[in-house]
Amino acid sequence: MHTYLDAPAVVRATAPDEPVILNRPHAAARAARFFVEKFPGRSLYAVKANPSPELLRILWDSGITHFDVASIAEVRLVRALLPEATLCFMHPVKTASAIGEAYHVHGVRTFSLDTIEELDKIVAATSDASGNPAQDLRLCVRLRVSSEYAELSLASKFGVDLADAAPLLQATRQVADWLGVCFHVGSQAMTPFAYVQAIERVRAAIVGASVTIDIINVGGGFPSVYPGMEPPPLEDYFASIFRASESLPISYSSELWCEPGRALCAEYSSLLVRVEKRRGNELFINDGAYGALYDAAHVGWNYPLRCLNEGRSAEEEAFVFYGPTCDDADYMEGPFLLPADIAPGDYIEIGMLGAYGAAMRTAFNGFGEGDVAIVGDEPMASLFTGSREIPASDNVVSLR
Repeated sequence: MHTYLDAPAVVRATAPDEPVILNRPHAAARAARFFVEKFPGRSLYAVKANPSPELLRILWDSGITHFDVASIAEVRLVRALLPEATLCFMHPVKTASAIGEAYHVHGVRTFSLDTIEELDKIVAATSDASGNPAQDLRLCVRLRVSSEYAELSLASKFGVDLADAAPLLQATRQVADWLGVCFHVGSQAMTPFAYVQAIERVRAAIVGASVTIDIINVGGGFPSVYPGMEPPPLEDYFASIFRASESLPISYSSELWCEPGRALCAEYSSLLVRVEKRRGNELFINDGAYGALYDAAHVGWNYPLRCLNEGRSAEEEAFVFYGPTCDDADYMEGPFLLPADIAPGDYIEIGMLGAYGAAMRTAFNGFGEGDVAIVGDEPMASLFTGSREIPASDNVVSLR
């Protein structure tokens, strides 16, 4: 993997035919240190956001020691790379064989669940050869909460309803060494109040079940910066979470956890693409809906971008993108603002693709190959450099 000064230097040196992922290790390290130093508890990296081995090592070296793994493949990956890491299997629905391998082979002790059936499965799969239940399980009951303040909802698939939480918490308490409550407010939560509201639901669940809680896991959802999505400072999120959690009826020795994915890795990568054809305001580029731009196509996600060719017009025009495959669905509506005179052969850098983008690439239709380079410049937007203007905080709800 070669290292370059910045994205334009990659174009000058290689004029690549294929898309290039541009990685910024310093940006990922900075984000990790921010969470380690400022979040008032334990930060677990949500591996699904970007399972790159290079990224996992950067996060580990920067102080992230716990990892939220959601499949047995992620368990194997992180355990092989980071033998001393603490792995937490936080997918609420797992196969018995995955649970058994995670516990008996890879040393996983923390699991999430949202039904009594999953609880029974975990107990059976982690028992010893004589059928004796494990005595060291850390079990987190996932509570369903609102995603109304998030750009992408995660409210419908997982989580026990508050009305049904008490029996599940009580049954889990009987077999857990540590009992936790976890939730997920949705991806790219745009206000700290999302967490405050969810923690109030946690309070009701704990009171209703009358159980001792050892872990409060506020999950992921911490935002990054994208066009039209300018969140408050992450410090506001941390302060609101801390104040809300401090008043919960929980064990004096309980721990506060979070599971950032996007916030830790969005700034790590950008994507270098080339314009292959222009048709009016339509640009045919060499990555798309089946590659790193999956979210741009399927959920209309907007990314910062810039043309890297010198001498282009300062006047901008709104464009749509077509990706390289033969499929009409390989289409990104945008709008993507670029120089009005952009032409075939020009290169575009698309920023903030370290979260999910690089992880979603496929080989459909023979595309998906591409190089990876390291660049030393700053990401196209950042929550961690202190250089951005903070928007008015009228969407921040403070606790009194």
